[in-house]
Amino acid sequence: SLVVLFGATAGAYGAKLGSDERELILLVWQVVDLHSKKVGTLHKSLVKADNLDLSDQCREVSGLTPEGLGKAEPLDRVLQQFSQLVSSDLKILGRSSYTLCSDGQLLIRQVLHPETSKKNFLLSDCFYSFYDLRKEFHTCYPSSAAVKDQTIKTMAEYLGLGTDEAEEDFGVWQVKTMVAIIFSMLSEGCNHVFTEPETVKYKYETGPWIKAYFGFFFFFFFFLCSSKSETVDSETVIRARGLPWQSSDQDIARFFKGLNIAKGGVALCLNSQGRRNGEALVRFVNSEQRDLALERHKHHMGSRYIEVYKATGEEFLKIAGGTSNEVAQFLSKENQVIIRMRGLPFTATQEDVLGFLGPECPVTGGKEGLLFVKYPDGRPTGDAFVLFSCEEYAQNALKKHKEILGKRYIELFRSTAAEVQQVVLNRYMSTPLIPTLPTPIIPVIPPPYTIATGSIRDCVRLRGLPYTAGIDDILEFMGDATGDIKPHGVHMVLNQQGRPSGDAFIQMKSADKAFMVAQKCHKKMMKDRYVEVFQCSGEEMNFVLMGGTLNRSGLSPPPCKLPCLSPPAYAAFQTAAVIPAEAAALYQPQALLPTTRTPQASAAAPPTVTYYPAQAAQLYMNYTAYYPSPPVSPTTVGYIAAPPGAVAAAATATHTPILPQPGALVRMQGLPYNTGMKEILSFFQGYQYAPDDYNGLIQLSDQARSVLQAPKEWVCL
Repeated sequence: SLVVLFGATAGAYGAKLGSDERELILLVWQVVDLHSKKVGTLHKSLVKADNLDLSDQCREVSGLTPEGLGKAEPLDRVLQQFSQLVSSDLKILGRSSYTLCSDGQLLIRQVLHPETSKKNFLLSDCFYSFYDLRKEFHTCYPSSAAVKDQTIKTMAEYLGLGTDEAEEDFGVWQVKTMVAIIFSMLSEGCNHVFTEPETVKYKYETGPWIKAYFGFFFFFFFFLCSSKSETVDSETVIRARGLPWQSSDQDIARFFKGLNIAKGGVALCLNSQGRRNGEALVRFVNSEQRDLALERHKHHMGSRYIEVYKATGEEFLKIAGGTSNEVAQFLSKENQVIIRMRGLPFTATQEDVLGFLGPECPVTGGKEGLLFVKYPDGRPTGDAFVLFSCEEYAQNALKKHKEILGKRYIELFRSTAAEVQQVVLNRYMSTPLIPTLPTPIIPVIPPPYTIATGSIRDCVRLRGLPYTAGIDDILEFMGDATGDIKPHGVHMVLNQQGRPSGDAFIQMKSADKAFMVAQKCHKKMMKDRYVEVFQCSGEEMNFVLMGGTLNRSGLSPPPCKLPCLSPPAYAAFQTAAVIPAEAAALYQPQALLPTTRTPQASAAAPPTVTYYPAQAAQLYMNYTAYYPSPPVSPTTVGYIAAPPGAVAAAATATHTPILPQPGALVRMQGLPYNTGMKEILSFFQGYQYAPDDYNGLIQLSDQARSVLQAPKEWVCL
């Protein structure tokens, strides 16, 4: 038997059904006995939605009103009535089992499953298997229109069924016509058989996506060659953006409830520090499911709307396609719940972790269910992954979030197989925390930067930038006005965590140029956001770059301008940063400029220098200034050409080594966060250190510290 089902929501109708997240307001159904070609009673039931504000299209097509819907039953009660009435009709027809049949897939996949998931009640088993009448019709009549172009009306017209839509109530005509179409397909000329129903997965299957592991070196080769040896259909992958940082793969699967995600098909994206960045790549079983997922663009997960975009199979492979032998063994136990632990003491052992979790949340396989994440040199990172055999044990473990182990509190989060692979991969591919200083050392930063401090309004402020926007995006946004930017005149404003704040300042060559840019670019789109552009003065810009705020209430001074604070001198902006020779290849040759030093500075003290690891040089070389953002451009290296003679001089010049002798650099770790210079100098009392101006003390900024992945520390020369 079939149960022919039709429904409507309070919003869009037809091909856009369910795309606007509107609730179900109507269900109409009728039982059809395929053997005897008899039908049961036709039932129509209104559904009371939480929001009774009907769209204009809904009012026009359905003829329903908020007043009529206000007297109806809620969805859970209507579904109970549906099950009872279907069972009663089946008994009358002498049947016991049935399968749903709907006009397309939208009603079941895009309306019923998402709505019941959000309202936290379960659908009966019958809603996890159904026949798509459009597909069955096209199979029976191959010369008919393509499946995506079919409607109830076009199928009826193809068969020459003379039904008048205006004579019946909305929903009743649709079900009666669908039943007539089914009987035509069952006629002697066609003898169509309903054999392969559509299925909806009950739950998302976790586990590693790829399993072929023969040690780390094979894995590394496999990772490099994965684009050739393994392929993922780009028509099955989407990127979800704007996810809550604590969301797990199960939360994402619930957001896409009703659509079939491939096994291990949710890959949470991580930033360079191994933390989730609010994005995920999701792989579906076929392109049809992917296209339905794209219709959930800007649907809500809790109070947040999620953006859904197309992605490529190559992007998915980079996130979820590689793993090491150690990870393969760890993930070999399928259908396990994975929990990530962060902040473990570096001395923590497997016994310590098992004791911390306790008997109420036993780990699968004991010690085999623990995976410690380590740096390439074998040092622990403080992260670990734990396997649990069931949801109950995992929930017990999550209750220990921020409990103490040793002298540190431990953070616990839900995790995924893809996240395990990413975190371990990032550690394998990372460089040591303090690498050996190579030779030769090449200066790559031009001489002192200057910030305007006058009241001339020759600057512009960009507000509302996408957090992913880089210098290339800003220069493209400026268009032809890029040529009017002063050298080193682009300044990104960072927050206290060293991340982009969404603001930037640009120094123009004149106030007229700044005015023209503000007029031309104000509220112009960058990616999917509009950006506000305001004209301002160099003094206002300088205040914000030094940590102050600029709003409608006026200027608030930065920390360095407050009388109670005594920040370090800004000599660091006037010194040459250096990078290893092998990292110089990352920069364009025209960016290599000669270092200029005044005779007085050279005679008084050796220059202050900052060492950057090769991996991070391009990203962070200008971000080592006083928080929240240095008053220099993090962009202009590589954009401003230097004379060829200067390049040659920089390449052939003999440089003074950073350290007077091997071993003259020491690193202090584990300092209290309120430690100052006086405490450090007192600690080293009796030892000879750098000159009296204390330029030998280099405090690592938040940005540099995030690159090195170490606690707050000082480096002493």
